[in-house]
Amino acid sequence: MDLPIELGVAELATTRFAISPLSETVACLQQLAGRDRQAVTLPWLRWAQDELARTPLELPWTWPLLVSDRPNWPEFLVPAPRDTGPSIEDDLAALLRTTARQVRASLGRVFGDELPEAAAELADRPAAGLRTIAAELRTAHDRLVAPHWPRIRAVLDADVAHRARVLAAGGSAKLFDGLHPALRWRDGRLLLTDGRRTDRVVNRGPGGLVLIPVVLGSADVLVKGNTSTQTTIRYPARGCGALWTAGTRPPPGGTVRLLGRARAGLLEALRSPATTTDLARALAVTPSAVSQHLRVLRENGLVTRERSGRQVVYLITALGASLLSS
Repeated sequence: MDLPIELGVAELATTRFAISPLSETVACLQQLAGRDRQAVTLPWLRWAQDELARTPLELPWTWPLLVSDRPNWPEFLVPAPRDTGPSIEDDLAALLRTTARQVRASLGRVFGDELPEAAAELADRPAAGLRTIAAELRTAHDRLVAPHWPRIRAVLDADVAHRARVLAAGGSAKLFDGLHPALRWRDGRLLLTDGRRTDRVVNRGPGGLVLIPVVLGSADVLVKGNTSTQTTIRYPARGCGALWTAGTRPPPGGTVRLLGRARAGLLEALRSPATTTDLARALAVTPSAVSQHLRVLRENGLVTRERSGRQVVYLITALGASLLSS
């Protein structure tokens, strides 16, 4: 069934991209719970399970809201970011701005009139409950996302830069048609093919959409039916499939003979987007050495770079990928 998301000219003009550390945190908790689990996140999942086996993560307020027998979870847990690339502190500050009325309304939409214990306690004490939830989510972020954040952020930045180029070259129709197979732009409307729900509607929030790429989340597009902020569309980031395997295999012998071991290893690492600093840390070489090798690889069309804000992210080209697969 096609779920329409109505957008006027003004809303379309203010639709934007954003990166959200809190979105990654909530997504990774749902991966741990087995919700919409992706095969590409299994290396991260194994790492996270080992990490939590050593020191369990206590989330008595947050976990029952995210993991229940209901198809949805309270939308205020991932508010729309105000900026393009906020910090986890910015995201949590937005969560804490949720009003008591918005908290209770969201809980009612998810759980109905008979709230489970954790939701009922939050409804009774919204301000105090949100502070506790924010602290739990901050701990979950620091334990499960922050150790990998530079690499995750590089993938997200590269995705946003790519989408910006698509939008500039082909407009909104080309952007939405290429964002995910379930999304398409037809006759002035954004349509989402949602085979799991036939009764959904999107009560769009004020302003344009906020498009959020996600690395640790579902392979599906997730659209908020109701929102306390702006309506968000969370979609799998381009290139997230190679994030956990890039640089873990030795480059082919032919590539090593052609480029030398250092440049071939660098090319292998760039199966997933990365910054110069990330590459220097991963390969245990100096940033200046990485920059020199990157310049040679770029001059020969094997590597390109994307600028997203103040970040410069490098990624492999089709020619570079074909060289590694030959």
